[in-house]
Amino acid sequence: MLHIENLCKSYGNRPVLQNLSLHIAPGDVYALLGPNGAGKTTTINIICNLLKPDRGSVRINGLPVSEQTKRLIGIAPQENLLYKVLSCQENLRFFGQLYGLRGRLLEQRVQQCLEAVNLLDRSKSPVETLSGGMQRRMNIAVALVHQPKLVVMDEPTTGLDIEARYEIWELIRQLQRQGITVLLTTHLLDEAERLATCIGILKQGQIAAEGSLATLRQQLPAQEVLLVQSPEPEKAIERGRAQGFIPRRYGSDLAFWLPEHLELKDIIERFDGIELESIGRHPVRLEHIYLEVTQDRECSSGFF
Repeated sequence: MLHIENLCKSYGNRPVLQNLSLHIAPGDVYALLGPNGAGKTTTINIICNLLKPDRGSVRINGLPVSEQTKRLIGIAPQENLLYKVLSCQENLRFFGQLYGLRGRLLEQRVQQCLEAVNLLDRSKSPVETLSGGMQRRMNIAVALVHQPKLVVMDEPTTGLDIEARYEIWELIRQLQRQGITVLLTTHLLDEAERLATCIGILKQGQIAAEGSLATLRQQLPAQEVLLVQSPEPEKAIERGRAQGFIPRRYGSDLAFWLPEHLELKDIIERFDGIELESIGRHPVRLEHIYLEVTQDRECSSGFF
């Protein structure tokens, strides 16, 4: 569905994208992750034909990005595009007309999109009377009105409460079930874990790691992550290294990558003689992989 090859873009002397390549299959939910400045927004703008690359190519459904691909893409930006004094159905009519929809087909799409985002009962309500979560769902409805093949969602749940987030997540799952391809950018790693069929992590304008969550986990030499609180952290690190555990700092938390699953009693015995205030075992999460990829670290295993 989306094929990006060797994409390059610089602003003056500052390179933002450096030979970026990624491929998204039809029906996939692809989560594009990366710290601020990694190139996510620039990539989206190029895909949507709002910005020209210096080099490289972008093809959507086999076609190079141009005015011709406009109807293939639906865009739900982080900032809502909605006209707040207009009702939900008026917003959808307006944006549908921009895509050339008219008459009976336009009215059908307005009703179908309102139903898809569960806002049929608020069709005549001004957007300004909707909650934040409802407005975000309306923003997605606008992206769907012309029946695109690819929907680009930029931070779709930022600032929403947990109930509203769940509603957006279910809407994204519905789109996938309908065969619609979704490109999702998010800083919420649990969102990517729950929704994405494929995850790409951007670093300095390139994909530094890519694959399903299961595939990315296999690249980390850890079966579990052990979190330890100790008044003797240096001694704990030295002991952990002697046991073959790779130490990591996650903020103020001291962690160890365990190369195999161990019983809690066995773990405690391996730290015998070192004062431990607490100890906890956790599965390898996307946050551990993300930090390893995006931060400059020396990993003794040779991964990343």
